Amino acid sequence: MSEQTEQTVPDEPAASGDERPEARLDRAVRAAEQALIEFEIAVETFRVEVENFSRLHHQKLGPMYSRLDELDALIAEAKAANSGDPDDLRRAREARALVMPMPGVDELFHDWMDADGVSDDAAAMLTDRSVKPPQRVRPTEEVRRLYRELVRRAHPDLAQDEAERARRDAFIARVNAAYGRGEEQLLRELAEEWEAGPVPEAPRPSESEELYARLEWLAQRKELLALVAKELEDSAIGSMLRMAPDDPDRLLEEIAEQLLAQVSERESELAALTGGAA
Repeated sequence: MSEQTEQTVPDEPAASGDERPEARLDRAVRAAEQALIEFEIAVETFRVEVENFSRLHHQKLGPMYSRLDELDALIAEAKAANSGDPDDLRRAREARALVMPMPGVDELFHDWMDADGVSDDAAAMLTDRSVKPPQRVRPTEEVRRLYRELVRRAHPDLAQDEAERARRDAFIARVNAAYGRGEEQLLRELAEEWEAGPVPEAPRPSESEELYARLEWLAQRKELLALVAKELEDSAIGSMLRMAPDDPDRLLEEIAEQLLAQVSERESELAALTGGAA
């Protein structure tokens, strides 16, 4: 995860010689809580980046991947027709199976299709017509700033009791949804809503057993988040994003150029096999 997050742990007074052990432990818990919140912000930010990039990747490149699958099937079928070899026939059936729609796909994705079964943008990708660029849905820097600030202030881990935690959980769910859609104005409204609402005190456990339990929970939570972050980074889309974190749109353009070259190669191969009849 390439994004760097800011640490905003408040300054603590220097420990005195007669300070109670619980006071030092309390400071450690607060620092761990703040560090966990920052880590959660970074993971959620990257998750939204991965989801949005995946959406753009599918919208812009999906038709070309489909065309490549269709060409592979046509090439395999042409080879099988020419040779009659059982292995070629088997490979042709397997290639065709990759492009056959699964049950229910047309119903699930009917909004993407026109009367001919192909969306206008999808058809345009395979012709010389210009394609309407996909909507940019990645959050702006201002949206990211608003999101980070809201999460730092309203994070459920800062709740003092279960009722307050539930209130914060519901509020953060709305914040996450607005961030995922990149809605700057809604995030500003949510910030005003939080400012006007009750602001409970941060938890200050008094018993050392509770503080140790809290530290243990924070450590476990961080381990789980680390697993989530690793899954995101190791995913196909996450790996692609890490290749060009500053300009993922350009990466899509480069991949599109490579796919178009592959489509051209497959079409030439198919034409050679069929004598240009395909």
